[in-house]
Amino acid sequence: MQIRFSGIAVAAIGAGLFPGAAHAQTLELTINVPRLKVAEYHKPYVAVWIEKEGATPRTLSIWYDQAKAKGEGTKWLRDVRQWWRAAGRAGKFPADGVSGATRAPGAHKLTLTGGRGAMPALTPGKYKLHVEAARETGGREMVTLEFNWDGKAASARGAGTAELGAVTLTLKR
Repeated sequence: MQIRFSGIAVAAIGAGLFPGAAHAQTLELTINVPRLKVAEYHKPYVAVWIEKEGATPRTLSIWYDQAKAKGEGTKWLRDVRQWWRAAGRAGKFPADGVSGATRAPGAHKLTLTGGRGAMPALTPGKYKLHVEAARETGGREMVTLEFNWDGKAASARGAGTAELGAVTLTLKR
């Protein structure tokens, strides 16, 4: 059996008969990990989570050394202290769609869709998105981006001074 869609049917779908498909929330996040000039460089563990007042914090991404034998990499997750206290200690790792390997210096882009994977569907209100980095034989730093989600668009930017560079967020429907 073949199903054919006419141009009118495709336009109707795109116009909102299926709002989840046509109007999904898309969060684009760019995290810059700076290249540091130090004698012993280790890639940082990085946690990204979102909070809304009165709601449980949600981990969106956690980058750590997954390759260590017998899960040894998870033992150091508690060094990403603010995330660990807010959301990390309640999690089981590796978490599908959330856990990832540590990343080298440079710009790293995450694209998340509301209601899919770790990204919750956001309701209008005030939010804080946190990015925290901790590095072995290095420091730790957190950048917090505050934004208001009106159901249409939001953006925020911030920057760290050592372990994190520029962090930008764009959220669209």
